[in-house]
Amino acid sequence: MLLKGQIIKGVGGLYTVKTDGDTIKCKAKGKFRKERITPLVGDYVTVAVNGNNDNVIEEIEQRKNKLIRPPVANIDKLIIVISVAKPLPNTAVIDKMTVLAEKNNIKPVIVITKTDLMDAEALKEIYNSTGYNVYTFSDVDNCNTDEMLTEFDNCLCAFTGNSGVGKTTLINALSGGLNLETGEISDKLGRGRHTTRQAEIFAIGNGLVIDTAGFSSIDFVDDNKILAEDLQYYFNEFSEYINQCRFTGCSHMGDKGCKICEMVENGVIAPSRYESYKLMYNELKNIKKWQL
Repeated sequence: MLLKGQIIKGVGGLYTVKTDGDTIKCKAKGKFRKERITPLVGDYVTVAVNGNNDNVIEEIEQRKNKLIRPPVANIDKLIIVISVAKPLPNTAVIDKMTVLAEKNNIKPVIVITKTDLMDAEALKEIYNSTGYNVYTFSDVDNCNTDEMLTEFDNCLCAFTGNSGVGKTTLINALSGGLNLETGEISDKLGRGRHTTRQAEIFAIGNGLVIDTAGFSSIDFVDDNKILAEDLQYYFNEFSEYINQCRFTGCSHMGDKGCKICEMVENGVIAPSRYESYKLMYNELKNIKKWQL
């Protein structure tokens, strides 16, 4: 018997698929390994259900998008969680996540946590300038959860961020009923331990959210490689000024007559965002079109 459904959890090669009437445990067919395809949470699949519980994913439907980190597919929004302290925010990593979201036609949403520990206005101002929706949250008073819940309406949203920023604490607060395991921050290392070890979908509000494992770095690899000259199009706040540079094909790397550089100097574009752009441009400049 063949059933269609969506992968809602994956652990060690064993997947949980939600169908119209049930959830099914299954493994992936061997052909996916040969084709170097990994089923992802969020994938829509066809499962062959056998009486001996040896259920197998037969087909993966075409994805509208996918990310490598976090490993998810078919999402509408990426909820990028940043802590204002413990650990301190790494804007270079955060900005790479917004670029990868934009590249995959996923809407980034920024949530700044632990606002009871330190003032978040400077960080909030940086991401307000991008045009993305920005929220603040403290688990001391569960502030702004009602407003954040509207982001999930009729969407599949994935939560992502460095280990220890409070993704799972935030999901617990938003859900009002989930009691997912959370971790403590190491005072010695200044970062959290990975209490979330796999991606898993939960129903919250009027939508679905995915809790994912934390990370410390993000790389442009495989399907997420970008040409340096295309990077400008994935910085939302650059879009109004890209065609106003003096010279066609401006790299925005300090070129004479660059409108982007002018907007940075005028405080319209956040300096940290521009620094992230330059770091990424230098990282990507040796990638050729044939390598994509």
